Amino acid sequence: MNKKNIITCVVISLVFLCVYFYRTNNNNKNTEYVRLEGLVFGTIYHITYSNNNNTNLADTIKQALTEIDNSLSTFNEKSTISRINRGEDIEVDTLFEIVFNEGVKISQLTNGAFDMTVAPIVNLWGFGFDKQKQATPQRIAETKNIIGYEKVTIQNHKIIKTNDSIMLDASAIAKGFACDYVASKLDNNGIKNYMIEIGGEIVVKGNNPNGTKWRIGINKAINDTTCRNNEIEKVISMNVGGMATSGNYRNFYTKDGKQYSHTINPETGYPVTHNLLSATVIAKTCIEADALATAFMVMGLDNSITLCEQNNIAAFFIYSNDTTHATTYTKQFSKYLNIE
Repeated sequence: MNKKNIITCVVISLVFLCVYFYRTNNNNKNTEYVRLEGLVFGTIYHITYSNNNNTNLADTIKQALTEIDNSLSTFNEKSTISRINRGEDIEVDTLFEIVFNEGVKISQLTNGAFDMTVAPIVNLWGFGFDKQKQATPQRIAETKNIIGYEKVTIQNHKIIKTNDSIMLDASAIAKGFACDYVASKLDNNGIKNYMIEIGGEIVVKGNNPNGTKWRIGINKAINDTTCRNNEIEKVISMNVGGMATSGNYRNFYTKDGKQYSHTINPETGYPVTHNLLSATVIAKTCIEADALATAFMVMGLDNSITLCEQNNIAAFFIYSNDTTHATTYTKQFSKYLNIE
């Protein structure tokens, strides 16, 4: 799973969990909040929730994250997606089917800018689960023949490919779905206030420990592959929904004096070269925000704004303007900038 405003430098498939408890002095006096943090999917997660029922949900959350890993992680050799990529004839699990169908929906909305079949060409450029770095013009042209979301379908819970060499990558959508999935577990246990953050993807509900809306920072688009620079461009305020950011300032490499971004255009087979540096999306679900943020990084600024205006999408963009960085956002995003 690759792309976000917070990209860590660890690769680990299982969950490591720390639990913290603390009380607040907000409007609900003596409300206990639980804070969990750990490693999953090769990134860091933080989860904070109000413990209304005095129930420790650490095991429930750990199980939910493990289920996502077993379904959608290309770094887990036994996962559903890894078995599909090896060409095994299996029935897909429910979680995979949900994510696949949502991916197709976003692919259709963005005219293929979001595409889960981009895996082989991302691997060629060295950004995928198989870091080949063998992106010659000939290999790119050959690989493009097996790229295209319309070339894969699910029929009777089985993946049908038009070409056996087609591979899938859920890295640009699975963390968003993981946030939604954990949120559903908290909802089922009567939790009224929470923030779930997995590798930069976020779902919130209710209020923070201070009794106000959750406040979330959007990073400045500063080139930094070490993930240490976390300067804030803008702070937003929200109490329901999902948020995701995609950017090219964390995950790139330089070869022969040229910088190559991890965002690959499925249509051309090459890294994008436009001036859009970062796209943040807020939506009802984090899976939708996650996939759209990725698509916008492929589409570029002008096309993304047009799509947002046509579909009432809340988005915030950071882009290069000659030698400086500039920002813009859609009308739907403006309500999140009213900080309490």
